[in-house]
Formats: sequence, structure tokens, C-alpha cells
Amino acid sequence: MSVALAHSAPSLEQDIAENTSSGGTTRQLMQKLVAHAKAYQGADHKRSLWQFANSMAGYVVCSTLAVFCFKAGQYLLMAPLMLVAAGFLIRLFIVQHDCGHGSFFNKRQYNNALGRFISVLTFTPYDFWRKSHNLHHAHSGDLDRRGLGGVDTLTVAEYEALPRRKQIAYRLLRNPVLLLLFTAPLNIMLFQRFPAPHTVPWLDHYDSISHRDSLPSIMGLNVALLVTYGVLGYFIGYAALFAVVLPIVYITAIIGGWLFYIQHQFESTFWKRSEDWSFAEAALYSSSHYVLPSLFQWFSGNIGLHHLHHLNAKIPNYRLPDCVKASPELTQMNRMTFRESLKCLRWALWDEGKQRLIAFKDLKAV
Repeated sequence: MSVALAHSAPSLEQDIAENTSSGGTTRQLMQKLVAHAKAYQGADHKRSLWQFANSMAGYVVCSTLAVFCFKAGQYLLMAPLMLVAAGFLIRLFIVQHDCGHGSFFNKRQYNNALGRFISVLTFTPYDFWRKSHNLHHAHSGDLDRRGLGGVDTLTVAEYEALPRRKQIAYRLLRNPVLLLLFTAPLNIMLFQRFPAPHTVPWLDHYDSISHRDSLPSIMGLNVALLVTYGVLGYFIGYAALFAVVLPIVYITAIIGGWLFYIQHQFESTFWKRSEDWSFAEAALYSSSHYVLPSLFQWFSGNIGLHHLHHLNAKIPNYRLPDCVKASPELTQMNRMTFRESLKCLRWALWDEGKQRLIAFKDLKAV
């Protein structure tokens, strides 16, 4: 089912219609789904430890073999090993992500310890990212509270009110090639080495994190990166370090950037002004249900089930599939295949009149 029809999924609309005709509202459906999701929250420590162990082992083995291949001049073997290592690093990032939500373990100190450890591999400062990502969850789909943690999205009116140079800058930011191949990797490897901006050129209000709150996490990771990879390079050689580790992080950033982009940048996503915005609606309707083959879903830690994740971030990634399968509404909502997702690269602006994303080429029609 195309995501363009996400708000009119047959089973969901039927349920809403039945609730409405019996004197209820869609709020009843929201309450039903919230209660359903709550039953799946809470970590199973054995499953959590096993997921971390197999992800870490896979990453270490593949990256180590890639180093040996580099030193032996076996570059054709090195390339697929780095690609698989990037898959395991994506999986480790999902573990770090769950730690940030407090869902990977049932104790905060365990989540924080593991999240900070993994941050040395993902190049992503744990505490800073946790705060910015929770901002994203709290304000997703709210046009009046856009900010750090999301892909910058302007309305048609906001874009047309910009001076030409800022329109060009926004077009460059939203260019899919630049966004995925350059901006996403630069964000992971370079931009996250510095405190986050408190504004962007095209928004009057931008939710961010103070430098005071972000500096300890960012600078702490910077030191840890210098020490860890300085020592590692000493033992394996700095040429091998740059030829293997950085490309793995680069590939991971592209894949991760794509997954993050596709989670909210689909045609019929949800954006409302604050007075009409609600958390449950935004969680369900602003987030996609990305249907991937089993192997890719495993490597991506089920993050494609993003509508459920936004509805209840306390559900560990390994419990998301069971929760979705047990709910006909969640199963049908916002479904999008990989082929359908490629169409989403064109979207760039939110049309408040039509309540959908449009492409730059659609501006004349608007």
C-alpha cells in the first residue's frame, strides 16, 4: 500500500468510522493504540545483551578482516567487509539510540554507560544526541516547534518569503544527493564535534540545546575519539585506520541518514500548528512504517517501524515487530516499500493548504 494513502488505510479508517458513528472520536483509537503499545515496553536484559554482543562481534570481526585485507592489498575483499561492518555499526547505533530512550536496559545507569561506550564507534556524542533526539520526539510534526534533531522542513509560504540567497541555500540543503552523500556524513564526522547552532537561516524560532548543556558530551567524546583512535592507529597503522574505519563510518552515515530521512519525509506525513497538534497523532501520522526485507530490518534494528517507536519510545527495538503484528491498525498504517520510498526524495516543502509535502517543481501549481 502506498504511503500516499497512509491516512486512509482501510482498516484504520473503518475503525475510526465505527468509533465516530457510535458517539466516540478518533481519540478512542489513539487510546487503544497507546494502551496496546504500553504492554510491550520494558527491556528483556538477556535479549538486550545478546543483541549488543552479536552486533559488537560482527562489527569487530568484519572491520578487523577489512584491515587485514587492506594490508594484504586485497581491496576487492575489503570493500564488502566494510559494507557489512557498516551494517553492524548501524545496528550498534540503534542500541545507542535505545539507550538514549532508556529502553535498552531497565536501569538508567546501564543505558548511559553502554550508550557512551558505543558513541566512540558511532562518532555521535551520546548525552548531547539523547537530548536533541528527545527534542525531536517531543516536537515531531509541530510547525511552531521545529528545531534540532529533525530534517529542516519549510512551508511553501515560509520558503517564498525568503530572499533568493536563502532559497538557494535551502534548495542545496534539501538536495537528496548533497543531503545523503555529504551533509549526513559531515554531520556525523565533523559537525557533531562542535556545539549545535541555536538558529537556522530560514526559521525565526528554532529549538536547540544550550552550549552549556551540550559541551561536556561533545568535548568528552572528542577527547575519547582522539585517545581511542590514536592508540588504535599506533597498533594497526594510521593508513589502515583511515582506509578502513573512516569509510565504514561514512557508509554508516549515508545509510543512517537515509533511514532518518525516510522516517518523516513522505508525502502524507503530519504537520500541524501547535494549537491543532497532539503527540499521539503526530507520532502515528508523521512517522513512516518502512517495510524492508528481513535481513535489512535486522541490521536496521527494526527502526523502520517508526510510527510505533514514536508512539512509545520505551519499547526496545527487538519488541517492535511483535507489537506491530498484534495490531491491525499499526500493521496497515503508513506502510511504505523501498521502491515507494525512492519517490520521497522529491519532497521538499510542506503545503499547509493541501496538507502534504510537495516538490520544488510544484510551486508554480501552488
